[in-house]
Amino acid sequence: MVSKHIQTGTLFTLSTLSTLFTFPTFPTLPEAEITRRLAGASNREVYNPFPTGFFKEPSHPAAILIPFTCVDGAWHLLFIRRTQHENDRHGGQVAFPGGRVDKSDPNVLAAALREAEEEVGLNPSDVRILGRMNDFLSVTNYLVTPFVGVFNWPYPIKIDPHEVSRAFTIPLAWLAYPENVQVMQRHLPQSRPWPVIYFDPYDGEALWGFTAHVVMQLLEIIG
Repeated sequence: MVSKHIQTGTLFTLSTLSTLFTFPTFPTLPEAEITRRLAGASNREVYNPFPTGFFKEPSHPAAILIPFTCVDGAWHLLFIRRTQHENDRHGGQVAFPGGRVDKSDPNVLAAALREAEEEVGLNPSDVRILGRMNDFLSVTNYLVTPFVGVFNWPYPIKIDPHEVSRAFTIPLAWLAYPENVQVMQRHLPQSRPWPVIYFDPYDGEALWGFTAHVVMQLLEIIG
């Protein structure tokens, strides 16, 4: 279980990470309990580690889907590895399905579900939405709303190769094990040093940065 509460905007350090988590009992956590914990933690604050004036323009709305699925009796999260394109700073990175909110999207949840369908073939009608987390401001000036949903496994995942090079799952309990995560300091212009979270490679995939921070906040909520 989680031994400390992390306030929005908290900076992780190696010392806090080493004591923050013990190996949790995620495999048996029911959907209704995940929903309850998400509702209790959501206060609509924005995680924003950047100093005033860091961005010169208003942020762009975006949404991601954090897809839970039960594999062999244990919760897993579905991730994607983005296809590498020239001049794409996010190419090759591990992420959750999602993207920018389009004008045609009626709301941010619709954007998250649309992106998940486009990127991995996940039909919105096959997703049970359990709740949402607080918004995150990314270094690329996107205001990202994460939604947590569940789909049944096995599922006929169908990736869009232009956007996604691979889709894969990681056990939630593995993500919560403190031996699998570390923090390194990053320096940005006009900003104090701030920690970047790195998970150990899993099945050859490197989870770090923005998505890793979302995962850590999710674990803090449901742990």
